[in-house]
Amino acid sequence: MSCFIHCLGSRPKRESGGCERTRLCYHHPHLLYCPNALSRLSTRHMSKALEIEPKRRRVFAIISHPDAGKTTLTENMLLAAGAIHQAGRVAARGEARRTQSDWMKIEQERGISVSSSVMTFEHKDLIFNLLDTPGHEDFSEDTYRTLTAADCAVMVLDVAKGIEPQTLKLFEVCRLRDIPIITFVNKLDREGRDTFDIIAEIQDKLALDVVPMQWPAASGRRFKGVVDLRTNDFLHFVKPEDGGEHVMTKVDGNSIGGMFDNDELLTEFLEEQELAREYPDFNEQSFREGHMTPVYFGSALRKFGVLELINALAELCPEPQIEKAKKAGQEVEIKPTGKEVAGFVFKVQANMDLNHRDRVAFLRMCSGEFKRGMKLKTAENKTISVHNPILFFAQDRELAENAYAGDVIGIPNHGALRVGDSLSESGKIVFAGIPNFAPEILRRAQLKDPLKAKHLRKALESLAEEGVTQLFKPNFGSDMIVGAVGSLQIDVMRERIKTEYGLDVTFEVPAYQIARWITSDDEEALKTFVDKNVMTTGTDVDGAPVLLAKSAWDIGYAQEKNPDLRFLTTKERA
Repeated sequence: MSCFIHCLGSRPKRESGGCERTRLCYHHPHLLYCPNALSRLSTRHMSKALEIEPKRRRVFAIISHPDAGKTTLTENMLLAAGAIHQAGRVAARGEARRTQSDWMKIEQERGISVSSSVMTFEHKDLIFNLLDTPGHEDFSEDTYRTLTAADCAVMVLDVAKGIEPQTLKLFEVCRLRDIPIITFVNKLDREGRDTFDIIAEIQDKLALDVVPMQWPAASGRRFKGVVDLRTNDFLHFVKPEDGGEHVMTKVDGNSIGGMFDNDELLTEFLEEQELAREYPDFNEQSFREGHMTPVYFGSALRKFGVLELINALAELCPEPQIEKAKKAGQEVEIKPTGKEVAGFVFKVQANMDLNHRDRVAFLRMCSGEFKRGMKLKTAENKTISVHNPILFFAQDRELAENAYAGDVIGIPNHGALRVGDSLSESGKIVFAGIPNFAPEILRRAQLKDPLKAKHLRKALESLAEEGVTQLFKPNFGSDMIVGAVGSLQIDVMRERIKTEYGLDVTFEVPAYQIARWITSDDEEALKTFVDKNVMTTGTDVDGAPVLLAKSAWDIGYAQEKNPDLRFLTTKERA
């Protein structure tokens, strides 16, 4: 084939007989080739890849309350899978390297996740795209957007705490999208609650059918391992510092007794695992509809049960699904095996590499076979040439030559792409928009050096375009009002502006407390309202009109006096 490729560039001459386009190569007179045949061969290869590759993809997000061990689980899943994508090379399991899905300076200093990370790894001939989300409630909007790109979610629970407030909020987001959920009960090496209580709490608080796929033998110092309730295989827990390996044996075999130093504990475990078999059988359809969750157990810190969780994802996590969209104004279904390359931007991250002042749009592929160098169009008919698409390992990258439905690729750009943008070859496909949510708190950005106001505005616009925070510009004056869900977002923004732009900025409480987007079917009525209320209106980073009010009463009063207008808490950017 390489010879054919070489010959395609040579000057051909017509050979008698056969296809009218058959050629004889000057460099290799004994070789005949037909451009038509090679074209058909290439088309067949592409169609075969389109049928196979999307079925190998699995896209899942990890959600949890802060400190449930989500980031630790993320990093040990990468290690347990046996291969970690680094910039330009692959590290095999066992290499002494601390993985870092938390790559921002503030994340490493505080030990928390404040941005979504995307990581790719392979296992069992499948390609997994892992979306690590912030656990803190102040970053729930970023988490919501990330979940729009996931086909499945792993919900991590602390065995000592069970369902926590933020877990409940994130679960409700999953329920809105009917995302299948696999539950992982973490920290079994620490003292925890009774397993039956944990399962009952999941059933009661989340209104889910629960199916334990494993059952633990106690927790904390008494923890001995878990049994697979389908295969009867018992995985014995051994602390890494003890130098041993986790051993597998049959729970009904003679060797199980040797793994317990307490006959009473063994009897208790055998009785519990028999009772656990009374839970309903796993139903794949119910799981995929978001009504049933299988439960697994382990300790991410001790690297116990992590590989079993990955195997569960390989078995249970659905492959890329059909996405609903509009094409030329008509409702359509975009199939993963469709020929046209299409996808949507669910996240934009600026300055992942401080040396290059970059901006990367995270594109979730929904159909087609993407090839490096392709030109894609937005729904606004803006052409984007994708010359350097990237695969992610946290802040490390490698070039992506091809991508299929289920892949997440990064598209470097200079502000041309925003959260919610749809990309396709034709530019006619529009996926459902990703909403912006009205902020809970507003702050006025104030510089210590007023001569750098232009630099501050650029920094705030750049960070707002990532979609995590809002930026509002009042119609009167030169204030820059930042909107956020919580105070931690403001802290992160202050730190990033100082680190990435070299600006010392303070955030003060402004005269406004509430922001609402203003819309109306009557454009003249909208314009009249804005003109009459210059002091209390402004625009967001997209130029959409916003009412900046002192209280909820002001919003209600404005709505009462202007029935033709709508004051919204969400704005969809499609």
